[in-house]
Amino acid sequence: MSDTQMVLDPVAPAGVAGDSAAFRPLATLAGKVVGFIDNSKPNFSLLADDLGELLMAKYGVAKIVRHRKPTASVSASPQVFADIKQQCDLVITGSGD
Repeated sequence: MSDTQMVLDPVAPAGVAGDSAAFRPLATLAGKVVGFIDNSKPNFSLLADDLGELLMAKYGVAKIVRHRKPTASVSASPQVFADIKQQCDLVITGSGD
């Protein structure tokens, strides 16, 4: 047995933003398209339903786009990211339980 121990740092390195336009705040939600990526945990879909209705009724959001991951432990597919990028002005990801 070795006296050496390996300690792993769980912190991911900082990324580099490719498109600074993606990080500009929206002046208004009116007329915007909001996307939800549901991580498939219980109750997030209920929260997204209610939040989507509120965003449309109170803030004038034009459309809600919904995607659901197959499980919480895997990333959304490249097709989901492409669709979200093409359609949405704002994306909300979430975790339920």
